[in-house]
Amino acid sequence: MATLGLDRAFLGNLLNTLTTRGRSLLGLSSGSDAMSKAELVTLGETLLSRRGEASGVALANTLLAGYAAASDDDQLAFLNALADLFGPDMTQLNAALAAVRDKGASPDAISQLLKAAEPRRQELIRRLNLAPGGTASLVRMREALLAHIADHPALKHVDGDFVHLFSSWFNRGFLVLQRIDWTTPANILEKIIRYEQVHAISNWDDLRSRLAPSDRRCYGFFHPQLVDEPLIFVEVALTRESPAAIAPLLDLTRTPIAASEATTAVFYSISNTQRGLGGISFGNFLIKQVVEDIKRELPNVQTFVTLSPVPGFAAWLKRERASENSALLDATTRATLDALDRPDWADDATVAEQVKAALLPLAAYYFLEVKGPRGHPVDPVARFHLGNGAQLERLNFLGDRSEKGMQQSHGLMVNYLYALDKIEANHEAYAEKGQVASSPVVRKMLPVRAAAETSASA
Repeated sequence: MATLGLDRAFLGNLLNTLTTRGRSLLGLSSGSDAMSKAELVTLGETLLSRRGEASGVALANTLLAGYAAASDDDQLAFLNALADLFGPDMTQLNAALAAVRDKGASPDAISQLLKAAEPRRQELIRRLNLAPGGTASLVRMREALLAHIADHPALKHVDGDFVHLFSSWFNRGFLVLQRIDWTTPANILEKIIRYEQVHAISNWDDLRSRLAPSDRRCYGFFHPQLVDEPLIFVEVALTRESPAAIAPLLDLTRTPIAASEATTAVFYSISNTQRGLGGISFGNFLIKQVVEDIKRELPNVQTFVTLSPVPGFAAWLKRERASENSALLDATTRATLDALDRPDWADDATVAEQVKAALLPLAAYYFLEVKGPRGHPVDPVARFHLGNGAQLERLNFLGDRSEKGMQQSHGLMVNYLYALDKIEANHEAYAEKGQVASSPVVRKMLPVRAAAETSASA
């Protein structure tokens, strides 16, 4: 981490020097004033036309600073201009197409065609990335773009170019895995508190209980251009068995065990931190790397599981209950599930047992049978872990009784098992056929009719 900081500081000083000289040569202002859409577009065109390194860095820095200070309307107008005005050079593209038609698809002709077809905004984004802090600024720019994309469909093309470039700039080869513990600099620890998305960290004592004890681990991926910003981090509990509920893992009064006594590593929270990097996958690499690190450090740990939320379950079940034609719910099941409408239903042991008997078969159906347009489960957490090659191992009734847990899944949590000898086969079956790897226990929970249909189609 220290080495990355020094390298980044050196590079930043060098780029700042180039920027200062470039501004002087071009007669530019400090770049701190807000710019209009027209000014930003003009500066973008100028940046694409320059060849000098110093002037290019200065222009990139000035454009990014002007964009950051611009009004929301001017920022949106500039993003739309990237879609409208910075597409492919049509003169070059038509010439390249004509060359292919006239001379055939020679390697040179195809190469020229591909080059001409590339939107000019891709090169603009590359040049903006040369500015000091350019990578971080571009990540924030895409975050703003994503906030507008639903109302401005043309921005999808701009987003595709961001994803194309970010996928290269943030590939696994550039990411650095770092363990985050209680000795990690405070500015990073503060971000762990702020970025935690699954189980909120209430204060510094809560954070310490997740990082300092001998049976707790936290790892994050960092990028050389965002050295103080974890891109994604995972919290791990070392336990003697697979847990069925989250509260004991987060209990501040619990008694830690020695790491040497643990047999199981539990991934209980994974948080992406940069909205502007949405759709750029880090999690699959992170989990596999952490598994390797834990195996190396603690040979006694042989089981790797998650304790995961089910964020889409309650919404799906609500729609199913609202449907008069649901093939899953008979009158008795509907009457039992009416208890879910009472805020205190889980406190009544008798009612809870009745709900459990009705709920778990529906949960099994939700994971194994309910598919989206691409043939994969509708639950986003399920897609992530199953796509990584994990197996749906166990459904945990009332595993999360927090307010958030009860709202999003009626308290349901799931263990996904990362069986190291089956990960590749599970991943291939999921990717190629949409098959959900699951334990016999979960499959037996399927409603009788659904189980028969699944057996007939297998």
